[in-house]
Amino acid sequence: VQLQASGGGLVQAGGSLRLSCAGSGPTFARHAIGWFRQAPGKEREFVARTSQSGGATYYAESVKGRFTISRDNSKNTVFLQMNSLKPEDTAVYSCAADVGTIAAFTTSDYEYWGQGTLVTVSS
Repeated sequence: VQLQASGGGLVQAGGSLRLSCAGSGPTFARHAIGWFRQAPGKEREFVARTSQSGGATYYAESVKGRFTISRDNSKNTVFLQMNSLKPEDTAVYSCAADVGTIAAFTTSDYEYWGQGTLVTVSS
């Protein structure tokens, strides 16, 4: 499966953005999708994950209550709605696919990665 993230940009603190992860291929719905982010000088970190059906979602503590992950398998797309953005949310956001069904939160658990999209939150 091939993935492409989009929707990043510059936003003021307190604002919102919606990221999209578009997938190609007939097996998209068989993959859980995770969002990760990498800030300058820091390691990539887990942000959110949705199961294959979208029925189970998981979030990093730092974004819980502010971000919402969802998916539309009919359009091969996963969304990350980001509200109440903070300057510390500034990072390159990437989506990744995992064929496994057990919730996973580390980069090595994901088999396919898309290019990232830059989110910059100004104070």
